[in-house]
Amino acid sequence: MKKFLGSMMMFIIGLAPVVALAQENPNVFTYKSGAFEVCLLSEGQSAGKPDIFIGATPEMLQKCIPDGTFPNSCNAFLVRMSGKTILVDTGFGRHLFDNLKSLGVTPEQVDIILLTHMHGDHIGGMLKDEQAAFPRAEVYLAKPEHDYWMSGDARNANVRKVIEVYRSKLHLFQPSEIDAKPNTLFPGIQAVASYGHTPGHTSFLIESGKDQLLIWGDLTHAMAIQMTYPQVAMTYDVNPDVAIASRKKVLEYVAKNRIPIAGMHIAFPGMGKVSKASADGYSYSPFTK
Repeated sequence: MKKFLGSMMMFIIGLAPVVALAQENPNVFTYKSGAFEVCLLSEGQSAGKPDIFIGATPEMLQKCIPDGTFPNSCNAFLVRMSGKTILVDTGFGRHLFDNLKSLGVTPEQVDIILLTHMHGDHIGGMLKDEQAAFPRAEVYLAKPEHDYWMSGDARNANVRKVIEVYRSKLHLFQPSEIDAKPNTLFPGIQAVASYGHTPGHTSFLIESGKDQLLIWGDLTHAMAIQMTYPQVAMTYDVNPDVAIASRKKVLEYVAKNRIPIAGMHIAFPGMGKVSKASADGYSYSPFTK
């Protein structure tokens, strides 16, 4: 009997690490469609304040966020398709590597990084000790975004350091409008112009057969109000008018074509479906497990 109990204890001890690894990560959500898999990598959830809105009236605020706050998040996304491991943005980098580890992904296994734009909450995980955190990754960045941050008008030492470190692996491209002939970066990935938040802000359309998902970056910052009122902009927008025009165009397109979406500031699970709700507004339904 003692021998049996001892064997059982060794068996349980041996299983303990497996059980721990199998525990669900509250910052990760996985969506599978067709031949691709997209995983939310969240840096955490928060409550936003309306002082960052441009063009929101008291009536809009009362209707959409009566308690004066809205759900917010900071996200990156992992895409697995065609044998490639792809990151879309890297968030602040606070939880990125733990999130990747929970999915069994090491930095060395990331093949491609797609950058929606170069704000700090999107490139924060690109460097470790001022070296490339993803040593094998090819990096894709819109040329208008690159040119803006490298110009004298937008000097930013951290952005320039990221570009410098990844220069030999950096691929610049010109995004296409969402309703125009697509710019296919490589099979299954299209680059979509969604300018305004920054001059080269880019969304990425993931496709496999009839299955699609648009990762739209910072096209929205506050779903609670910007879905009902797409004309509300943010103080973070470099060109609010262009950002509004991009948002309206993309929302109309994804609603009409029933394309699921994902966003860097959409609260957990960060992905869902958009539907037309009024003449000028939309509704959002998050995915569920």
